Amino acid sequence: MRPVGLTIAGSDSGGGAGIQADLATMAAHGVFGTSAITAVTAQHTRGVESSHVLPLEEIRAQIDAVTGDFDVGAAKTGMLATTEIVQTVADYAREFDFPLVVDPVMVATSGDRLLEPEAERAYEDLLGAATLATPNADEVEVLTDVTVTDEATAREAGEAILETGVDAVLVKGGHVPGERVRDTLVTSETVRTFEHPRVDTDATHGSGCTLAAAITARLAAGEHLESAVEGAIDFLAHAIRYHYDVGEGPGAVNHFVDLRDDASREPTAEAVQAVVDRLVDADVSALVPEVGMNVVGATPSAESVADAAAVEGRITRTLSGINPNRGVRFGTSSSVAPILLAARESHPTLRFAANCRFDADVEAALDSLERDVLEVDAGAVDDIASGSSLETPSTDDGTEPRTTVSSLADREVPPAALLDRGDVGREATVTVLATDPETLAERLLALDSEVDR
Repeated sequence: MRPVGLTIAGSDSGGGAGIQADLATMAAHGVFGTSAITAVTAQHTRGVESSHVLPLEEIRAQIDAVTGDFDVGAAKTGMLATTEIVQTVADYAREFDFPLVVDPVMVATSGDRLLEPEAERAYEDLLGAATLATPNADEVEVLTDVTVTDEATAREAGEAILETGVDAVLVKGGHVPGERVRDTLVTSETVRTFEHPRVDTDATHGSGCTLAAAITARLAAGEHLESAVEGAIDFLAHAIRYHYDVGEGPGAVNHFVDLRDDASREPTAEAVQAVVDRLVDADVSALVPEVGMNVVGATPSAESVADAAAVEGRITRTLSGINPNRGVRFGTSSSVAPILLAARESHPTLRFAANCRFDADVEAALDSLERDVLEVDAGAVDDIASGSSLETPSTDDGTEPRTTVSSLADREVPPAALLDRGDVGREATVTVLATDPETLAERLLALDSEVDR
């Protein structure tokens, strides 16, 4: 039977936060979402125009209707708006026989308080009946007077909130400055910090709702709390990184990015196979390096080698032409896939790549075809493939730092290929890049034809 989640929160007409974000997040996790709307807001990607709080009897009627019919697996709260609503939900929460996640919506993005002091005090009763609280740094300060600046103060704040009776506290680090976001989960027994790179975007409206809803959905599906929190944090980071470019404001969190990627895996693998078939039919032996060739395709929102399809065992030369050693599978490329993923950091439309040999003939062919080639210093591509930093390294001896794939960030349009001339004991290679499989195949076939000619 499909798990059921309940969200008790406000409605966002812009779709980025509130009930709309909660239900989209639950659906993305395979959970059937139900709702009790506390307030209706008129808002969009640029801000809130107006809001209207629903009567208490209507809020109660919604909660009664849902809990009286559905086998709710977990619930969450969002915007509760008034003291009376907070107290009403707290009364219900004491009777819930399922986990409750409380996202204490108290402070606007501008820093303004959203609730009267009585409502803030009423939250203590609600937290006492909750499984998890998910305050951001501003809300933590309202609840505890602790200013969160690092892991130690996050732990201090979490321990203070535990005194309300809540089972666990996730002190969110999104509002704390820094290149990395640190979210700290505090329970009476353990403290764990989850860390990931900060995504450089303003499209974070509704991120708190989305995170709490993702945790709720995972709890409803039977996950352990710590696992649910970890998975939800990863889900949110991905949803923000690949946000929707909608509206005139910063955009919206992409709640369905993971579903889209899952749906694209089979077509991506098929596209890689189609390129391989064309290369085999054309016998591009002249392009295959001694280490073998590989063709790689990444899903639209690929984050790791596991999201890239490639020929298992590569493509090698034989007496009768070229031959892929095995079939196309995800997670099998340890060299070309990392280079493609690194290039996608600057140009996320790049989805396909292949490596080929480099010598004077290939160089002449590249020049003849007028391909835009970015030359990287010896070893740069290998460094990327082995998981080294994408940053251009600094030097202490006064020499110019070598060029890495990070040089792509300086280009408005990505090059057609990356060139590494190699070094002693390492073969020179060209990595051909493309946004689609047809372009990749055409570039490789044109290069092969020019080399043969």
